[in-house]
Amino acid sequence: MKKKKQAQTTEKGRIYITATFNNTMITVTDSAGNPIVLGSCGMHGFNGTRKSTPYAATITTEATLRKATHDHGMKEAVIYVKGIGPGREAALRVLRGTSIEVNKIIDITPVPHNGVRPPKIRRV
Repeated sequence: MKKKKQAQTTEKGRIYITATFNNTMITVTDSAGNPIVLGSCGMHGFNGTRKSTPYAATITTEATLRKATHDHGMKEAVIYVKGIGPGREAALRVLRGTSIEVNKIIDITPVPHNGVRPPKIRRV
């Protein structure tokens, strides 16, 4: 018989928002970076092109943060935002309206410093 996993309480943590062109994913971790709650638009009933809407990101963020605050007692967080998808601003707007105190918002979007090698010159 398996023992039921004890819900850990973490008052301080991190919130990672990954906004791609096709989906928005929210990961709530403790201060060490161990994931506590996960959420994506596909997990909350959106599929196809509806996953990539700001409305889907809003619903997903609300549900994920509700679970983090009620089940795990999250009160403070540092927010890491990655990507340039349509759910980016919507997720931050939801975070502003919650009871979680935001310490920092950090953009960790990868930026190419030189890019890939260009193709060979075309000879006709």
